[in-house]
Amino acid sequence: MAKPILLNAADTVVLLPERLPAGADPLGIGRSLEKAVSGGHKIARTAMTKGAPVIKFGQIIGHATTDIAAGDHVHSHNCAFSDHSRDYAIGADLETARAAIPKMAPRTFQGYQRANGQVGTRNMIALCATVNCSATVIKRAALEIEMSGLLDDYPNVDGIAAFAHGTGCGMASSGRGFDILDRVLWGHATHPNVGAAIFVGLGCEVMQIARMQSHAGGGDRIFGLTIQDTGGTRATIKAIRDKVAEMLPEVNMATRRPCPASALKVALQCGGSDGYSGLTANPALGLASDRIVGMGGTVVLSETPEIYGAEQLLLRRAASTEIADKLLARIKWWEAYTAMNGGSMDNNPSPGNKQGGLTTILEKSLGAVAKSGNTPLTAVYDYAEQITHAGFTFMDTPGYDPVSATGQIAGGAQVLCFTTGRGSAFGSKPAPTIKLATNDALFAAMPEDMDINCGDVLSAGVTLEQKADEIVEAILATASGKQTKSEALGLGDNEFVPWQIGAVM
Repeated sequence: MAKPILLNAADTVVLLPERLPAGADPLGIGRSLEKAVSGGHKIARTAMTKGAPVIKFGQIIGHATTDIAAGDHVHSHNCAFSDHSRDYAIGADLETARAAIPKMAPRTFQGYQRANGQVGTRNMIALCATVNCSATVIKRAALEIEMSGLLDDYPNVDGIAAFAHGTGCGMASSGRGFDILDRVLWGHATHPNVGAAIFVGLGCEVMQIARMQSHAGGGDRIFGLTIQDTGGTRATIKAIRDKVAEMLPEVNMATRRPCPASALKVALQCGGSDGYSGLTANPALGLASDRIVGMGGTVVLSETPEIYGAEQLLLRRAASTEIADKLLARIKWWEAYTAMNGGSMDNNPSPGNKQGGLTTILEKSLGAVAKSGNTPLTAVYDYAEQITHAGFTFMDTPGYDPVSATGQIAGGAQVLCFTTGRGSAFGSKPAPTIKLATNDALFAAMPEDMDINCGDVLSAGVTLEQKADEIVEAILATASGKQTKSEALGLGDNEFVPWQIGAVM
């Protein structure tokens, strides 16, 4: 039997590295398990009385709802969400965080250098629906273009992406909801991984093409048409096909060339997490994030509800009180938002997360923030806002992976790293997703979905430093054009899900 893992000397629980049968004595103290317990779950290291804090990662993850004996399984049957410390020490670890930026030799990748200074990792054509009424049109047009073989003669074009959604009308013409959709659509149309884009509307919707095209920065890469002015559904599909055929030669002129790794903006995601996430994939990705920052690049953490209970760790690394105040404002907004809708900030972990050993959102958050590494927090962004600061940054998003990733990509992220312990069939466009499995069993069960196995950190003694190096090499290779598993499967179209806020009218 493998020895349980102690993560921090202050912890009142240890972690099982493997499944144990009923009757096993994990601590060797004569206390047997009443039922089988899966790997990644927690065992009480010490006795806890009812109401006592349960501590993991050196932090409170909940409280005991009954007396717990040393050697007992600790999970949702005897541990519940509780308020966490709000004794924020803003900037207390800033100097340590600055010292944690590794000195890295300059690196390059084979990317697409755009005329406006952007650097892409893919060269795609985007079809962007401004409203749900044009969603079918752009999907059908993209399918017909792909089926026709039209792209075959243009090897420097990495594909066509149809960004369809279910809103764009029946909404206020101003306010945060409108601003978010506007930023998402414009961010995807002008993304560095997009060589050219076509906005397609019905014609009478709230989200008008002309208003969007008034933004600066689109240049001659952006085109627009409406179904009503073009002559209907079939005529619009043909018009899209004709326009794509016309633009393909110019888009194909883009070629890959050496670009500095400092131009990379890497989105950090986790989904289908388990008890191993905070031990293997997330901390390994955190060290890889430090390396990207050390090269002068940018990493983007998100999912505000899933840092809840661990925000104090980020605030201690905040580069200024203004940055800290932005993060705290978003935390307070989420508390009010969930309360207004009759919810709780502990509505996560999901059933799958709990099966994987995660008991409360506080526990999940502490594992999730490990993806961010150890360097200073240099900026906090609103959803889908353009990412302009280098280093470790944070974007306010929901915890729902498609919505979160859509915001990060709209902000300019060209590559996404996604850790998972339960398994996630996730991909993204136009930025490719690299999926990291937290355990050997998942990597073996879903070999066509997982790009990197982090389970060997526990099973084979691979160090987190070695795994971080592997992740960095995968990021640079993907940025240079190597196809990810999710790209090979054709995932990414249905994962475009803009965050919808506000009244539907």
